[in-house]
Amino acid sequence: MSLPPDADALTLAPLRAADLPAVMRIQAQCYSAIVPESLQSMSAKQQAAPHTCHGAWQGGELVGYLLALPVRGLGLPALDSPACTIDPAADALYLHDLALAPAARGSGAGQALVARALAVGAQLGLRRALLVAIQGSAPYWARQGFDGIDPTTEAVRAKLASYGADARLMQRPLTGSASPG
Repeated sequence: MSLPPDADALTLAPLRAADLPAVMRIQAQCYSAIVPESLQSMSAKQQAAPHTCHGAWQGGELVGYLLALPVRGLGLPALDSPACTIDPAADALYLHDLALAPAARGSGAGQALVARALAVGAQLGLRRALLVAIQGSAPYWARQGFDGIDPTTEAVRAKLASYGADARLMQRPLTGSASPG
């Protein structure tokens, strides 16, 4: 006799276009330091890199997501860009947007999404993960093994500035293990 699936169990899976309305609802609940990105921008990212964009479901409902994109160097996508292309020479995984519904905070969904993204990045042979920490999230990312780095060009400094005054560029190496460094 098999047991019914646990309704409270967390399930991770790639995001699909049909998931984007729920992604937009979660995004609207999470961001105060920046204007939330448009549906067009979020859709472009999901379509450009469906293998690195994941969601977390609990009880059949999307409770969190992580949009991650392969990039080359510090070629970070612009915030709220209507288009997104992936450089075939990508060497890093850019964790663009991690957001959790308020009810899912503290559930482990965020850490599970990060671990999944880091594992996929390592499987793709990418050397490091990058992100821009906003809204005071740098300590969270430091616990996930990320260290702050200085932007190297004016273009990267300008993109970083678009995320708000406290935005911090961070990185960590990718290896065969997705556990924090």
